[in-house]
Parts: sequence; C-alpha cells; structure tokens
Amino acid sequence: MIARALLALLIAALSASASGLNPNQDILVRVEKDGQNIAVDVDCPVDAPSELAWEVLTDYDHMAKFISNLEYSGVQDKADNVLRVHQKGQASRGPVTIKFDNVREVELVPQREIRSRLIRGDMKESTFVTRIVEIDGRIHIVNIGRYTPNVWVPPLIGPALIQAETQKQFGEIRTEILRRFAAARPQAAGERPDPSR
Repeated sequence: MIARALLALLIAALSASASGLNPNQDILVRVEKDGQNIAVDVDCPVDAPSELAWEVLTDYDHMAKFISNLEYSGVQDKADNVLRVHQKGQASRGPVTIKFDNVREVELVPQREIRSRLIRGDMKESTFVTRIVEIDGRIHIVNIGRYTPNVWVPPLIGPALIQAETQKQFGEIRTEILRRFAAARPQAAGERPDPSR
C-alpha cells in the first residue's frame, strides 16, 4: 500500500516537472541525498532589479501571503542585520503531507546575501545561503542549502518531491518579485497607476 502511494507520488511529481505547461521549468533545482543529509542547489533567473529581489526575499512578515506552503511567517526578534524568523506550514504532494514549524537565525548581508541556520524545529540541522547575482546582465537568485531531516527520505522519490516543491516555491517568490516590479513601473515612469488593475 505504501509502495503504491509512493510510486503514484513519484509519477505525479515527475509528470508535473516534465510538463511543458510548467512556468518554472527554467528554475534549476538540483537535489542530492547522501545518507540522511540532503543538498539542494537552486538557480532562479528573474527579470527585475536586484533591489526588488532582495525586498521580496527578506519580506518575512508577509511571506505567507505569496508562498503557498506557509501558514505563518514572521520576525520574532531583530538585532542589527540578524533576525530570528519563525515559519510554519505544510508541503503536500499527492497523498503525502509534511508539516513543519521552524525558527531560524537569518543573517543579512544587505542586497547581496542571506545566511540562514536552524535554531529549533522539525529538522536535525539546516543551513542555507541565498545570493543575488548578476549573470550576463540578468539577475539570478542562487540558493545553496544543506539539511538533515528528522524523518527518513526515500532515495528516489524523496529528492524528486523536494525538487518539485523547491521549484514551485522559488516560482512563487519570482512571481511576487515580478508582480511588485510591474506595480512599481508606472510610478517610476511618472505615470499614474491604473486603478482598474
């Protein structure tokens, strides 16, 4: 029964990522499993200014409004460029739902880099570094993450699910960046925004 459910889940994840209808197929996500440890590398191109990408990536108090697997996100504490961020939610693919509730220490290197490490939560350990870089005149969000979950992750299905969920999450972040960019353009050009939009 479990094997059948996991197989159905894998097929759903692979078919979604292979579909030409996937608007996030240019977001490259590489997931590797080494024993209990998971490595996730992301390259997300975005056609918007780096300042706007930074604004969205660090908007922890409003993140649950534009990332669908978050039920809550908020800054608990702040000291200079170091934040304590609490996030909880759930990730679902097919019949499988994984809930999470984590507190992270986030160190900001303004406009360039976000360093994040788990303080407490549903994983043994977790560290992520997110950078905003320019490659050939285009902004890229580059994320390198390493974590050790508390639950067993199946070798083939687990990485496929993590890849699909990560690609979806960065797609939602990019959508919010582009939404804010489009909203800001009329004001930047000295035009009045259209209230009907």
